[in-house]
Amino acid sequence: MPSPRYWREVPSRLRLEAARCSGCGKVNYPARPICPKCHSKESEKLTLSKTAKIITSTVIHIAPDDFLFEAPYAIAIVETPEGARFMSQVVDCDPSSVGPGMDVSLEFRLIRKEARSGILCYGFKAVPTNSWEAQK
Repeated sequence: MPSPRYWREVPSRLRLEAARCSGCGKVNYPARPICPKCHSKESEKLTLSKTAKIITSTVIHIAPDDFLFEAPYAIAIVETPEGARFMSQVVDCDPSSVGPGMDVSLEFRLIRKEARSGILCYGFKAVPTNSWEAQK
């Protein structure tokens, strides 16, 4: 992601800030000025919890340049208890063991280093919880 866009999205990326629509209650992450469900312009700021459940996942074997040395790695759509869904890399586990229903904690980590400028981009990665291992 280019640096200007990354910095515009810092509050949501660094603090997991979302918005709950005052009209329909939909949780939007990242926060949006207009609700995509009911088109209301009224919302309240919401900080998402740092736990989530994997909805779906895939394993990346041929990675883009910025993630070349991490391949293979798992990417998943995760859902927080508040109902926000977003994509996250799943780390600290065998990528082939990642699957739907897996409980994860969201941990603040280095996402990547922008090659040309050397800017460090931080965000949240999903880490399987011990409860997942007990369920197997």
